[in-house]
Amino acid sequence: MVQLSEQNEKKSLRESLVVWEADDISDALINRTADLRFDWRKELPVLAINEPHKLSKECIKSLVSQAVVLIGVSVEGANESCVDVVANSEEDLEKFLDCISSNPVASVACCQVLRNNENASTELGLLLESVTYGTLQSGDEFKNWLDARGRRVRPEESEPPVLVNIGIEEVELQLNRPRLKNAFSAAMRDSLVEALRGLATEGDDRPILITGNGSTFCIGGDPAEFGSVENSATAHMIRSVANAAPWLDLLSERITVRINGAAIGAGIELAAFAGRIEASEQAWFSLPEVRMGLIPGAGGTVSISRRIGRQLTARMCLSGERVDAETALNWGLIDGLVDCS
Repeated sequence: MVQLSEQNEKKSLRESLVVWEADDISDALINRTADLRFDWRKELPVLAINEPHKLSKECIKSLVSQAVVLIGVSVEGANESCVDVVANSEEDLEKFLDCISSNPVASVACCQVLRNNENASTELGLLLESVTYGTLQSGDEFKNWLDARGRRVRPEESEPPVLVNIGIEEVELQLNRPRLKNAFSAAMRDSLVEALRGLATEGDDRPILITGNGSTFCIGGDPAEFGSVENSATAHMIRSVANAAPWLDLLSERITVRINGAAIGAGIELAAFAGRIEASEQAWFSLPEVRMGLIPGAGGTVSISRRIGRQLTARMCLSGERVDAETALNWGLIDGLVDCS
């Protein structure tokens, strides 16, 4: 537990954090001698647990219901433990604590969604993600990010946001806003959905290749459109009826995504539904939404966690770090390295 209101500027969050031993937290939960509820306005909503693989099933069941980020330290078999994210070093821990302290509500919400989406259907997972995303859109953390960033306006564009090249044996869909690094706009989303819907016709088994025009696959949601919808309830309904994720999931066995350059936010969230992802050696990946006061909102809590597990997904969200192509391949986020020139 860290009292944020009493933080000495010379004392790091790491130095103030209590790391629980597995036996101690088990005893506390069983005997009800500890109140693990956190006042996130004053305290960092984090439980750091040493060797969490030693926790009992009863303790794990109690812990995963807590509205905190569970950080594992000295973890064996991390993918089978209850923790949300694994700190492999002091640097990792500092990075996570910095993100959580800046956006505690988004950090906890992200981990809660990832826990509950672990075995959920695509439909249920996308619903939980969208409702949570909409809730955070109305929160102070996202508002603070918007205010600090300022509003942006885009001029009308004459080029189609998605180029469709239909062949007899293959179809290529190309994200087509190269000047804006293929920022994923509402118009691009609608065009992609329209193209995918047309390819879902019974009897059509042509392979589908998705690429990005230019040196960048997709930098994620268009910054000019963040906060532009009148309210978060309306935004949720738009995501419910105009979302590329269900179509990508439906057609996944036919889809290959080829990534050159950056795939950020929605760029990698949507790509991760594909049956195969190929990337250049220069490609890199990032999930910056928690640092914006949000969570991944284009399906990433479903698609990415299915590929790499929720701990590594949470790592991407709570660190905001760039994941290079080689690391992504080792994790299973992508399936192969190719020459995209």
